[in-house]
Amino acid sequence: MTINQEQFSATAPWRVEYPFASHWEELPGNVRLHYVDEPGGGTPVVMVHGNPTWSFHFRHVIQALRGDRRCIAPDHIGCGLSDKPQDYEYRLARHVANLEELLIGRLKLKRFSLLLHDWGGAIGMGVAVRHPECVEKIALLNTAAFLDSFCPLRIRVCRIPGFGALAIRGFNAFALGAVHMAAVRPGSLTAAARAGYLAPYGNWRDRIATHRFVEDIPLAPRHPTWDVVRGIEQQLPLLAGKPLRILWGGRDFCFDDRFLRRWRQIFPQARVTRFADAGHYLLEDARAEVVPLLREFFAEG
Repeated sequence: MTINQEQFSATAPWRVEYPFASHWEELPGNVRLHYVDEPGGGTPVVMVHGNPTWSFHFRHVIQALRGDRRCIAPDHIGCGLSDKPQDYEYRLARHVANLEELLIGRLKLKRFSLLLHDWGGAIGMGVAVRHPECVEKIALLNTAAFLDSFCPLRIRVCRIPGFGALAIRGFNAFALGAVHMAAVRPGSLTAAARAGYLAPYGNWRDRIATHRFVEDIPLAPRHPTWDVVRGIEQQLPLLAGKPLRILWGGRDFCFDDRFLRRWRQIFPQARVTRFADAGHYLLEDARAEVVPLLREFFAEG
């Protein structure tokens, strides 16, 4: 593993917000995937993060639900405390297969609920449409699992060959930009929280997945991930009968309201709450409002 041990020491300032035991599974390719697995009753809640976050993003939800619900939050390969191999297939299909292997193959879950954010939408829904009989409930936070040609300029420039690698892997522009732009309410992201978000991405090697996620955004049919997303999108109706909760930050510069409208078209039965003054990191901006709503949703039934 290529983790900066000082950043991840038990005395790091952000550790007080992330007081969870670590678990690992070795996956095909001799890579170790890290995940949080906090005990609780009822149907487990699986929390799937995006880019450039990790399981740290769900820390407040985990602390609110654990005991009542088993909470599982993996770090995708290349992210968080998971291994960061330099020669690896950092594609959506691989991330979906890894999550499927963890949940179905290793943890042997017969039933679970999902909480999905950012790239976690496509990854989590990729597993859900393969195993709809296993899915009890789904909650969505500023995410997508369908094709869309929209991509903000600030992300498009990070896809420019050469420049993108220098910006993201050399200067950590993506993760640094996120801690300054993804939470928009003043004071919602503390210094300790910023440190937690940035801790896994301290050098060129450790930022490989952050860069590859950006490269993997499918904006045209020739992209290798285009057909993967299209396949997931076409199968979303398999989940139409599931209880579905959408909590949305209205000031997200990336997953803006056009994505919310599309979710409403796909799942008209979904219960939707939009927070007009919250951004992409909804769990930071509107934590006091959102966490109780998630606790209520996953406790129902």
